[in-house]
Amino acid sequence: MSKKPYSVLSSLEALIDVYWDDPVAFAEDMLDFDADDWQKAAMNDVAQYPRTSIRSGQGVGKTAFEAALVIWFLCCRPNPKVVCTAPTKQQLHDVLWAEVAKWLESSMVKNLLKWTKTKIYMIGHEERWFATARTATKPENMQGFHEDYMLFIVDEASGVSDPIMEAILGTLSGEENKLLMCGNPTKTSGVFYDSHNRDRSRYRTHKVDSRDSKRTSKENIQMLIDKYGTESDVVRVRVYGEFPKAEADAFIALELAELAASARVDPISDTLHLGVDVARFGDDETVIAPRIGMKVFNLKCYNKQDTMVTAGWVIKTGKDMLKQFPQLRYVEIKVDDSGVGGGVTDRLNEVIREEGLRGWKVIPINNGSKPTRNEEEHYENRGTETWADLRDILQEAFSKHMQGNPIEVELPNDERLITQLTQRKYRMTSKGKIALERKEDMKKRGLDSPDRADAVVLSFATDNRKKAGSWGR
Repeated sequence: MSKKPYSVLSSLEALIDVYWDDPVAFAEDMLDFDADDWQKAAMNDVAQYPRTSIRSGQGVGKTAFEAALVIWFLCCRPNPKVVCTAPTKQQLHDVLWAEVAKWLESSMVKNLLKWTKTKIYMIGHEERWFATARTATKPENMQGFHEDYMLFIVDEASGVSDPIMEAILGTLSGEENKLLMCGNPTKTSGVFYDSHNRDRSRYRTHKVDSRDSKRTSKENIQMLIDKYGTESDVVRVRVYGEFPKAEADAFIALELAELAASARVDPISDTLHLGVDVARFGDDETVIAPRIGMKVFNLKCYNKQDTMVTAGWVIKTGKDMLKQFPQLRYVEIKVDDSGVGGGVTDRLNEVIREEGLRGWKVIPINNGSKPTRNEEEHYENRGTETWADLRDILQEAFSKHMQGNPIEVELPNDERLITQLTQRKYRMTSKGKIALERKEDMKKRGLDSPDRADAVVLSFATDNRKKAGSWGR
């Protein structure tokens, strides 16, 4: 878009009105900024949501992206405060702050804002309308900021310590206070890591692979891969935008779940699989996970439903899917049969008999029972075995994808599901068997009960009992 004289805008109020919730258009019109697709998506998230977190490889344009947002927020909010921080003075002042100066100098709003080495302010409003640069060296640097419209930008967020991040989070109490974190994912702990893992449901998250960016040197990327190896932590962090390899006790790696959540797979099968995890406690969810072939559909989640109601929702989900997909001939309902799930299993069998539902079968899965195949030497119980089945499916899909093949399994792009799948740990028992972390222990770590993950796992569970369940006739 060609630049027009700034005089076409009658006032600053007009600028705010036009670009309030459209930083992409502002960057294009006022800065002549040619945003990549990921930059557009992330800019819109910053405009619409309170917290955004971006992990990326190197050279993808995140510093320019941050600079554009600094200028947009200063021009499109009344009396705003923008606080920029980074772990080192060099990263903050020589890289990010200098990048803001570069884009401001060539912009159509350069006559509105004054840039200095530590502050950018709206001319005539120096005390209340400004951006400032504060090195992330001590928590008190991040405190004392209060304004209706406030944006914190944390660059190289993996390197910012938790006490400083906690001070920032404590400052952002207003409805229009926003946080943007960006950086190479160098650490498997801390607020930035948690924003892409256990706390990801609270953030709008993005991963940017250097191989997908038009701004990166493909020759340099190949050099890193050749030197360090495709699965080295150097390449994972600097190229793929992935955190270093998962902790030894994480059962399913984040990258496996995210890859499946980004896939699109056709539902090719004559069998509908319904995984049903029945809530045990008041705050837990009852979850139904429908699967056809290698495609898991959006989850059905309910709170505080009794046995009869839960069974009714399962039957309704099955009937609705049969209408939507006429190729279906069979319905397999896999229920976590331990505890309160036993009542749901009994009621489903009654309904199938009463209504004469042909091709329907209920398969109770007792997670605490022994593994059903020749897995007793590997896994402590059936629950660990079923999780291992899904992990193996995801790993196989990942391996084929790394060889250039399409992704063959699709999971819902559900933040809570991905978090639950990738935060459950395992341990080695004294008998040398692998055992999944108990739900009670997950809650002690401050995590949700993995109800959504368990339902999806159940949808993939196979019926390996000697005596199969009865099919409806």
